[in-house]
Amino acid sequence: MGTIACLLAILILGIVSVSCEELLHRHKRIWIIDAFKIEEGPHEHYPYELDKINIETKLFDMGFFLHGEGVDKDPIDKLFIVNNTGVIFVNGELDYESHQLLKLTFEARDVSNNIVDTRLGVEVEILDINDNPPVFQNNTYNINLKESASQRDFLTAVTATDKDKKGTNNSTFDLRIVSITPKPPDELAFFLKQQDMTGIIKFKGCLDHEKSEKYTILIEAKDRGEVVQLSSTCTVIINIADENNHMPVFTGQTGAGSIKERVSGVEVLRLQVLDQDSKGSKAWMAKYTIQGDKDQNFKITTDPNTNEGVLFVDKPLDYEEGSLRNLSISVENEVPYFSCKVKSRPANDLWEVETISGTSSTGPTPLPPPTRQVTVKVEDVNDPPFFIPTIKYVMLEENAAVGSYLETLTAKDIDRSYANSFVYLKGNDTEDWVAVDTKSGKLTTTNMIDRESPHVKNNVYQVTVLAVDDGKPPMTGTGTLNIHIKDQNDNIPQLNTSTMDMCLSEEPSMVNITAFDLDGDPYSGPFTFQLQGDNVKGKWRIDPLHGYTVNLVKENTVYAGHHELLLEVLDQQGQGAIHHLSITVCDCSGMTNCHMRRASGAKIGASAVLIFITTFLLLLGILLLAFLMTCKKELKWIPANEDFGEHLISSNIEIPGTDCRVPTAITEVEKVETNVPLEQYNMTWKADLHNYFNQSKQHSQFERGTALRQSAPTQFRTSGFGRRSMNSARYITRNSSWREDNYLKKHKLITLLNQRMNRLQVPGEELGDYAPHPYVEEGDLETDHQLDAISIPEIPFNQDTLLYLGPRFNNLASICNTQGLSTS
Repeated sequence: MGTIACLLAILILGIVSVSCEELLHRHKRIWIIDAFKIEEGPHEHYPYELDKINIETKLFDMGFFLHGEGVDKDPIDKLFIVNNTGVIFVNGELDYESHQLLKLTFEARDVSNNIVDTRLGVEVEILDINDNPPVFQNNTYNINLKESASQRDFLTAVTATDKDKKGTNNSTFDLRIVSITPKPPDELAFFLKQQDMTGIIKFKGCLDHEKSEKYTILIEAKDRGEVVQLSSTCTVIINIADENNHMPVFTGQTGAGSIKERVSGVEVLRLQVLDQDSKGSKAWMAKYTIQGDKDQNFKITTDPNTNEGVLFVDKPLDYEEGSLRNLSISVENEVPYFSCKVKSRPANDLWEVETISGTSSTGPTPLPPPTRQVTVKVEDVNDPPFFIPTIKYVMLEENAAVGSYLETLTAKDIDRSYANSFVYLKGNDTEDWVAVDTKSGKLTTTNMIDRESPHVKNNVYQVTVLAVDDGKPPMTGTGTLNIHIKDQNDNIPQLNTSTMDMCLSEEPSMVNITAFDLDGDPYSGPFTFQLQGDNVKGKWRIDPLHGYTVNLVKENTVYAGHHELLLEVLDQQGQGAIHHLSITVCDCSGMTNCHMRRASGAKIGASAVLIFITTFLLLLGILLLAFLMTCKKELKWIPANEDFGEHLISSNIEIPGTDCRVPTAITEVEKVETNVPLEQYNMTWKADLHNYFNQSKQHSQFERGTALRQSAPTQFRTSGFGRRSMNSARYITRNSSWREDNYLKKHKLITLLNQRMNRLQVPGEELGDYAPHPYVEEGDLETDHQLDAISIPEIPFNQDTLLYLGPRFNNLASICNTQGLSTS
């Protein structure tokens, strides 16, 4: 029975929210409550009463409560109920487009204990009214349309929507064109075709940019509301781009219409046209074409500001070929021509039109471009002479005799109104090798022609000849003579460089030697190289002997110093010359060449330069004073130093012992040691000196200088006198006996000293550039440990070497050191 009672209660009340268990448990009364309806939109005043929930009288006090949408759920505070009466009030405007149905829960509670006695569901339906107009997606539509667009082309579509209840008259709307600004001409009509909520806009007829550049169309969307009808509008702007629907028309011609012959780049005339298309557009810009110009002497351009056709002479005209030039000039635009014309206007269909576009059409044949005939007059002027041919060639052997005939250049003149009398003049002749006969144009040589001249290019020397007529004004023609010069063997082989450095080495070393010849083949290389002289055997050689670049090979027997060699270089014909080679041999240890050390030593500061200048001026003063001095007969005795050693004293000239005689003071101790009287000692010294000079004649000057440089002690080479002044030095020593010479000869010490000094020689410097290298210091004689360490090999002794050694000059006991000493 309980379950049946629950089902009956649900059917009667229609309330799902109350469960069967609660009804069985509480045994509540069944309340029947109707659903409520509220029309959307504003009301005259708020709050206003919606309805009252009627309930049976209770024995206890009841309180009424309302929850759900419109109360404490969105939309909040739109509804409320009076707690003790059960009356429902509407507190604000409701919108159908936001909520169509509000679902709430009604509760009745015992006031004394707040226990829910009854809970029911309540529904409030919102009724729609026509409060929303149709709205377009865009307020403005901009359309760019070409003037040549077809009436079948789609322009644009406009779409609108309405938020009112779907399927009702409130949400159903109609689209229509309200207005078109400006009013289209008779050959144009815009229309709208609606498809559901979208309107398609098209046109009938022909567009014309010149009649209107823009059309503004106002479109309305209006609903079908029963109480009130709402609407909105949008704007469609159609911009019509100009196209070439107007042909240019010739209106006139300006300019002389004449031109002088042989002139180019000159304006002849201007053609004016009229075009109704938009100025500055491609449909307005004229494009001109020339017909009848077979030699293409003319060109025509368009003035961008005036649209005029400017006719120019592009290639010079010749009066003799015709005094008049007849041309046909047509004009069109940069874009193809287009035209549209309405033929009929059917009521329910597109209009019938006739169009022409480019070379195709739906009607008559396209119109040909407008054409104008133009005549250009050619004015005769004095034509210049011209040579036939313009360039001539002649072959000539270089060094040909002066006055040799070359060629005759003859000019002509095509003018019929001027006499053919010319004066021939020489134009370009850089070397002044050619003369021109003024009457005949005959060319002869005036100087020897040299193929090796820098103005001869690829064996060709160019001369230009001018022919001047007697016209008014005089005109000049130019002819060219190319002289091909045949080569002769008139140049000897040359060396790129004849000065070079080489390094001392235990193995043979080499340096490159390159030769060249200004002559051409077969009078040049490859060359033959040969060293001259007997002094090169075993020391120098050339490898290979033929070519353009060969190697000068130095054997290890070559000593350090300066060497002069003779090298003969022959060309293929056996013609050549002997060249001097200047070779500097030095020790290159730690350096790349013989000049680096000298160059580094030459780096001095500003203060050093000032000191050098001061010293130089002082030296000049001393030399001037020396020139005023004379060598007197008064002799001065020079006492011999008791200390053993050598002293460097400068002489007056470069040849030893030929200046002034000054006796040397010989002490008594020396006499005792030598047991030789002074007079006998001097005679012995003179005899030795005489033998010395006799023996020296057996040696060449080159070998004597070499031996002297090799044998001179380090103190002498650093004296600053240079290579030549070495021969002018004198050494004074107290050892007047022959025991020292005998000791040196016996132990061959001089040869070892020569080897020692060669190793000390600085690369690439003069002998006078070396820093001092002490062997014995002043004071008591002490043995140099380095000299003690030198081993003395048993080798044959060379007597010639002693002739140039410093100790050999121990016998010289005098030196020019008197007042009035002459330095001349």
